[in-house]
Amino acid sequence: MSAPDGSPVGAERSIGRLVASATTEMSALVHDEIALAKAQLKRDVKRGAVSGGAFAVAGAVLIFSLPMLSFALAYGIRTWTDWNLAICFVLSFAANVLVAAVLALIGVVFAKKAKKGKGPQKVAASVKETAGVLQNAKPHPRPAPVEDALEAVARSSS
Repeated sequence: MSAPDGSPVGAERSIGRLVASATTEMSALVHDEIALAKAQLKRDVKRGAVSGGAFAVAGAVLIFSLPMLSFALAYGIRTWTDWNLAICFVLSFAANVLVAAVLALIGVVFAKKAKKGKGPQKVAASVKETAGVLQNAKPHPRPAPVEDALEAVARSSS
């Protein structure tokens, strides 16, 4: 088993290696945070695009289908019932408005979901939390080297 920099676990690493390792890990953390922010922003933009598309389809349905659909529906109602033609046209218009309202409601639902998505705010909070932890980090206390132990090792090896 080895440490992230390849040295054996338990081996003393120099200050330079520790700083290089910390710099590399901090850089990787920042890159990961940026990638997370991009992914969450992409999801929120996609939801907004779906919402805008639903509103556009609702408008297109209302504009382009009204003349043809209104005439067909009005004459169809007139054929099935013997109601006045004006009442049949009002009913066909009401049906078109109902379809447009359902599509607009779908657009509102997706717009609310896109507005609730707070991806970048979550990432910013995570970065602030990471920075706060790193600012408060203290080095691990190491025991002072005992000179008697060094002398004992030196004497035993001679």
